[in-house]
Amino acid sequence: MGSRMEEISHYKKGMLMIPDLSGFTDFVINTPISIGKYITETLLKSIIESNTLSLEVSEIEGDAILFYKYNDIPSFEETIDQIGSMYSNFKKEIGNLSLQLAMEIPLSLKIIVHYGAFTQYTIGKIEKLYGAPVVEAHKMLKNYIAKFPPYALFSDAFLKANFEQPSTSTVAYDNCDHCIYLPEIGYIHYL
Repeated sequence: MGSRMEEISHYKKGMLMIPDLSGFTDFVINTPISIGKYITETLLKSIIESNTLSLEVSEIEGDAILFYKYNDIPSFEETIDQIGSMYSNFKKEIGNLSLQLAMEIPLSLKIIVHYGAFTQYTIGKIEKLYGAPVVEAHKMLKNYIAKFPPYALFSDAFLKANFEQPSTSTVAYDNCDHCIYLPEIGYIHYL
């Protein structure tokens, strides 16, 4: 029983952010492997280098990066700025690569932001995040609500961690042309 209680105490609340390359499956199938690898590597590197919030990288999952942060959770505004920086650098890199390789690159970016209690486990040298919020963040990537990337989707849990009254605190964002707030789901910001 003591070890179980110790285990539970290792859970900490934190933020998860997953930038994901949209259109990746078709891209991999339809692009020569050496070119596809180079483009993917360059784009993911541009996202990682855009990390102004000192987020930790848990893993790179082919077409996505799983970032997390336990302490000093960024505000909604800081997170919007971070996403803007990632998207801007991604878009710039797409433009550079398109010119360099003389080809259209049919990839876009979607970014998921979530919050909750999770922990880590280690197998050999590999550390993995574990907890319901990790599963939920991945499910958010497969959502049926936000149809057209590029977008950022903020979970209701993240908004509640940032605002005392998310339903009134997000009104200003609801009024923008590319924003939708859905109770219990979160806030979608089309980039």
